[in-house]
Amino acid sequence: MNGEAKRALIDPLHPKISQRRQCFLLGVARSGLYYRPVAVSPEAEALLHALDKVYTDYPFFGSRRMTYWLGTLGYAVNRKRVSRLMRVLGLAAIYPGPRTTIPQPGHRIYPYLLRGKTITAVNQVWSTDITYIRVRGGFVY
Repeated sequence: MNGEAKRALIDPLHPKISQRRQCFLLGVARSGLYYRPVAVSPEAEALLHALDKVYTDYPFFGSRRMTYWLGTLGYAVNRKRVSRLMRVLGLAAIYPGPRTTIPQPGHRIYPYLLRGKTITAVNQVWSTDITYIRVRGGFVY
């Protein structure tokens, strides 16, 4: 039973059991008895619709780019609010997660040939490194 259903069971005018005791018996915080949900303002509702529309068009936008994009549409919002509203709507940016380079089952795994070797002479072992250098037309390596 959720908190809302438990709060509905509390009778504030009960002749023998106080509200405090009823809350204790049901495991409900007394402060929850006095909470009244606030209706969503038309401005916030328009922002939620705009957020949903932008996310539908650009599902890879996170809260930073979404904040910028909503700013171009005329909404004065900060990133914190956009993050909260994205959580309320259950939206999250689509991006590659960890472990994106999992090898295929048929691929060969090459052994490390220097394990246990002691390198004692010049030119006994060679290695390479791929370094990307930025140039005017892009990158070279």
